[in-house]
Amino acid sequence: MCGMAQVQNAIRLLALRDGALSVDEVREAVADPAAGGIAVFIGTVRDDDEGRAVTALEYSAHPSAEAELRRVAERVAVKHPVTALAAVHRTGRLEIGELAVVVAVACPHRGEAFDACRMLIDDLKHEVPIWKHQLFADGTEEWVGACG
Repeated sequence: MCGMAQVQNAIRLLALRDGALSVDEVREAVADPAAGGIAVFIGTVRDDDEGRAVTALEYSAHPSAEAELRRVAERVAVKHPVTALAAVHRTGRLEIGELAVVVAVACPHRGEAFDACRMLIDDLKHEVPIWKHQLFADGTEEWVGACG
C-alpha cells in the first residue's frame, strides 16, 4: 500500500465541467515516464436508451460531487499501482455524440491500468452524486441517478 502523499501526487486532474471535454487534456495529465500502460475510458451520449430515442442529456451534480470524486480517485490509487490518474465529467446539456466523461489511469503495466481504469469509472458512476436527465424524442423525459 502506498502513502497518502504518493496517492495525492498520482491524482493529476479531477473536475466537473460545464463545457466540452478534451481527451487529449486527460491523457496528457496522466503522462508519466514510470507508466508502461495508460488506459482511457471515454463515455459519450448515445441516441437511445433501451429502445427509446434520446435527443439530449442534462447532467447535474450535487455540491459534494467533487469531494466524492476525489475520494473515489484516492481509493483507486491506493488499491492499484497508479502512477497518474485523471477524471473529468460534464455537467449541463449535452447533445448526442458529445463526451460525458473521460477518465485515464497510468500504471507500470497494461493489465493494472485496465483494472484501475475500470474501477475508477465504475465507482465514479455508482458513488459520485451526478444525475442524468434524459430527454426523449417522444417528448418524455426521465431522471436517472448516477449514484447508487
